[in-house]
Amino acid sequence: MNLTPEQILAANKANLETLMGLTNKAFSGVEQLIELNLAAAKAALSDTQNQAQASLSVKDAQQLLALQASLFQPLAEKAVNYNRALYDISTHTGAEFSKTMESKVGEAQKSFQDMLTNATANAPAGSEAAVAAFKTAVAAGNNALESVQKAVRQASEMAEANVKSMADSATQAASKVAKRR
Repeated sequence: MNLTPEQILAANKANLETLMGLTNKAFSGVEQLIELNLAAAKAALSDTQNQAQASLSVKDAQQLLALQASLFQPLAEKAVNYNRALYDISTHTGAEFSKTMESKVGEAQKSFQDMLTNATANAPAGSEAAVAAFKTAVAAGNNALESVQKAVRQASEMAEANVKSMADSATQAASKVAKRR
């Protein structure tokens, strides 16, 4: 199968568009991460200032202990929220990459299948057994790829559920500890 210059140019253009799309998605994820970190830094600075002022107004050890206890729950909740936002950014960005890659793999499989169909139609007489074996191998490879993609999706969904469960548990535990004090 010979490719024409137009086909090569079209393929290169499509690859460049895919690369630029992925690059834009990566930059978007980085921008979100920077915004999250800036917001967290601003909040930490404000909290530190408020805590310092509150510490200066403490008159005895009991007030100091009460102040320390009151700071624990909000700190734990902020940490959980930060980690949840970080996880959401990375999950969303990863999902965008996965969607693009699955699309491109699907296109490549279709192109390969079309090429295979064209090649087998022009195969010499007597090569039917070899062609059938090759088609079987290609089908098995496609099935294996689909199984791996399905397993990755399931693992990602399970990891997401576990992270959400751990975040909820951490928030509840921090809340219980803060109530005890």
